[in-house]
Parts: sequence; C-alpha cells; structure tokens
Amino acid sequence: MNELLTPALAGAAAGLGVAMPMGAMSVLLLQEAMRERRTAMAAAAGIATVDLGYAALATALGPWVASHVSPVEAWVRLASAAILLAIAAHGLLASRAPDPAASASGAPVAPGAVPGPWRAFAKYVGLTAVNPTTALYFAALTTAQGASLRGGGAGAAFLVGVGLASLLWQQALVTIGAVAAGRISATARTWTFRLGYGLVAAYAMKIAFPLP
Repeated sequence: MNELLTPALAGAAAGLGVAMPMGAMSVLLLQEAMRERRTAMAAAAGIATVDLGYAALATALGPWVASHVSPVEAWVRLASAAILLAIAAHGLLASRAPDPAASASGAPVAPGAVPGPWRAFAKYVGLTAVNPTTALYFAALTTAQGASLRGGGAGAAFLVGVGLASLLWQQALVTIGAVAAGRISATARTWTFRLGYGLVAAYAMKIAFPLP
C-alpha cells in the first residue's frame, strides 16, 4: 500500500501545485460559477482533464515533452495571450449591456451568455491546453522523479493523485463562486466581472511579455 500511497501523495501535491495559483483560468472559472454552477462544474472538469492529460503525457514522455515544447514556447505564449485578450474583450463588452437572462423574479444573473455544460467543458479544455506552462511543469516533475514513476502501479497512482487534487480544487473554486453570487448585488457582481476580465487581460499581457 505504501508503494502506491507515496506516488499518489506526490501526484496530489503536483496537481495542487499547478491548480492552486490564481491565474486566468481560476478567474474565469469563478466568474462561470457566478453565472451558472452546473456549467462551471463542467468547466472545472475540463481544466482538471487537461491537467491529468498533461501529467499522463509527461509521465510517459517527460524528456520528449520538455525538449519539443520549449523551442516553440514563445509562439504558444503569444497564441494563448491572444485568446485570453479576446475573452477579456468579449466579457467586458458583454458586461456593459443588461443581461437578457435575468430571471422574472428579479434575481441577479451575472452578465454574459451561459453556455451548456458540454460547451463549457470543451471551451475550458481548449483554453487550458494552449498553456505550455502546464506541460513543462509536469515534464520537469516527472523527469526529476525518473524511474520511480515508470512502474505501472506507481505511475497510475501518481496520475490518480494529480487528477483528483486538480478536480477537487477547481470544484472548490466553483463552490466559492456560487456562494459569492448569492451574496452580492447585481451591480457589485457586474463590477466584479469587469475587474475579473481586466485581470484576465493583464494576465494575457504577462504571458505575452514575461518578465525576466
């Protein structure tokens, strides 16, 4: 049991290490939860799926992933930044107009259209997948651990730890966003969205022009 517990805990630590920093995906996920919790849960699963996929790829091909992603990292960064800037611009424009999805009872609904769960899942899979940092992160981790993850059982335990930790953290963010949505006014929520999308735009610029 200990032979599987150790890599599982290492995987959980790795999953939290890549999921916990509050980047653009965390901001977008919180805002998704303030609109509709069900679609946000699907979005969270999409993020965790990519984390798990990159971890699985890195576990099998760690050195290869690092050597092939690093040479084109600058171009991937620019593509990621462009996508995030487009999302931020769309969100800021949508927040200026009254939300047609507001309920008849007058309950506030966050600005912007609410996608279906499968659409949200696919959207967040794509947004997370274009970030090269996640691939390099897991490639570095698994390369450093070397042969300890090459065994079938240990490697599988590591991946289970990564997937569960990432998914639980993303779902915790969904819960936080859903609770916050019911406690703030529609006006405050609109400005929260504007601030959030502003942070997404700032994060996009940081990706495009990383500090030395």
